[in-house]
Amino acid sequence: MKDSIFASNSVAAAIAGYENLAVWAELLDRINVFPVADGDTGANLRLSLSPLRECATDMAAAVARLASSGRGNSGNIAVAFFCEFLNPNGAGLVQQAKRGREKAWQAIADPRPGTMLAVFDSLCLLLDEENPTDCDWLKIRTQLQGTVLGTREQLAELSEAGVVDSGALGMFLFFDGFFQELSGQKTELSPVVELFGDTLSIDASYYPQASGEYCVEALLATSGTGDDLTEKIANLGNSAVVVQDGAGVKLHIHTRDPETLRGNLSLLGDLVNWSDEAMDPMITAGRQKSFVANRIRIMSDAAGSIPLTLARGHGIILLDSYIVAGDQALPESLFFPEQLYTLMRGGARVSTAQASSHERHLHYRAAIQQYEKVLYLSTGSAFTGNFVTAREWKKNNDSDDRFMVLDSGAASGRLAVIALLTARFAEGGAGVDAVVDYAEKLTRKAEEYVFIHELKYLVSGGRVSRAKGFFGDLLQMKPVITPGFEGVAKVGVVRNAEAQLDFAKKRLGASNHKESALLVLLQYTDNREWLESVVEPQIREEVPKAEILLVPLSLTSGVHMGPGTWSIAFATKRGAGC
Repeated sequence: MKDSIFASNSVAAAIAGYENLAVWAELLDRINVFPVADGDTGANLRLSLSPLRECATDMAAAVARLASSGRGNSGNIAVAFFCEFLNPNGAGLVQQAKRGREKAWQAIADPRPGTMLAVFDSLCLLLDEENPTDCDWLKIRTQLQGTVLGTREQLAELSEAGVVDSGALGMFLFFDGFFQELSGQKTELSPVVELFGDTLSIDASYYPQASGEYCVEALLATSGTGDDLTEKIANLGNSAVVVQDGAGVKLHIHTRDPETLRGNLSLLGDLVNWSDEAMDPMITAGRQKSFVANRIRIMSDAAGSIPLTLARGHGIILLDSYIVAGDQALPESLFFPEQLYTLMRGGARVSTAQASSHERHLHYRAAIQQYEKVLYLSTGSAFTGNFVTAREWKKNNDSDDRFMVLDSGAASGRLAVIALLTARFAEGGAGVDAVVDYAEKLTRKAEEYVFIHELKYLVSGGRVSRAKGFFGDLLQMKPVITPGFEGVAKVGVVRNAEAQLDFAKKRLGASNHKESALLVLLQYTDNREWLESVVEPQIREEVPKAEILLVPLSLTSGVHMGPGTWSIAFATKRGAGC
């Protein structure tokens, strides 16, 4: 594989590598044990390497954005490597891999064997051994597989949990997609679940202890550089990763006392950015349930208002679209709602983008490699092409009929209600046909009403004319819409928030649900406090037997409809009631 070929094909290869990694991110989270069992390696790698999705437009700019995009221990180490490995002005494949390996090792205050560093080491050795003009990716794949399997024996935490290192596996997955694209060796390869077998399941007896630490991400503007600065920062906490570039020092570190750490770092320079988050053990709702009894696994789109934690708690596989804001294009389920609506209020241009067909195809294939049967409840075909994409893939790739596709005719909260109730029904051990039938009935019975606060966001997205938007806002007209099989329908217009709430209560009453076992989703944008303190109590009074969940409105919907929007979606929980 000549370096000239590497330079010309590296853009497509980088995108392919990222997409292959993104597809398996939930698995990486599930087996994340080292250095802290906080279940976020996959999410952090998806966020950290997300600029690579845009490298087809400008490779140099995408690589430059990597320097500031690192999240978490794994993400920051990966960024250190890929800033060099994918440098469009670099010296070629072998030298860039070696330079990336060096940067990754330098970024960690206390480097350990048995992590993604081992994969970088192996890759460099293999590239040195191979003739650069005739590099065999299948050989490299086998060698890196062995490296990843070996991590389980190198770290006590991994051995106790019975899994391979999630960061090392993440790098294997990236290179698997990267080198297949780069080399053109796109043969049918052994699935990941076969390559790594039982090392992808945490031992049932493993239970990590709470660390009591906070995960800190910060950007430090300082005149200091070199090993001395890295050592000073490392002495202030645990699991330190320090990446130095022209913009300053990007650091990730764990501490029990974030305020003291902040004060100590301020002595080394100016803190430009800062975030701290408490780290909990990885035994989350998603880990507590095995879903062994499920005869069918539910897949849906993140365009439904299902937060990632809630989806994991019910074993729902979420397919992301991307939120595009400025030079960021982040997975929808990992974008912070508060950040989105702050940007929109400030006048920033924000839009959405679909995942590529290739990425979606990888998701479908990964799902049936892991589960016997999968039911994909897609966003309504009136809103996206997701249903058609999935149906076409099934026609050509699912001769065993393991992947079922259903057009939900829904979006946002209505899609969430359908997916949640179907997943719960499947958890009870219902047969495949019964689960599909249940979901189909829900698509006809679930209801949703979305209350728009300002029309200007629909105008900017081309959903309504500028004239209608201007006069609507001028007259304080607030449309009420509902998503369905034919698209979005306007079902009313109200003047204020109180009228919106009255409308929602009347629709609940008209549906005769007061005595029903009902699931209600109240969805907020930047108005959670009002929904929590005003809307929820009144809805609870209207339907006292209902289960009410307060969740963020899907960010796809939020981008199009804007801050101040809220929504109510509901359906009966009984199977016969559907």
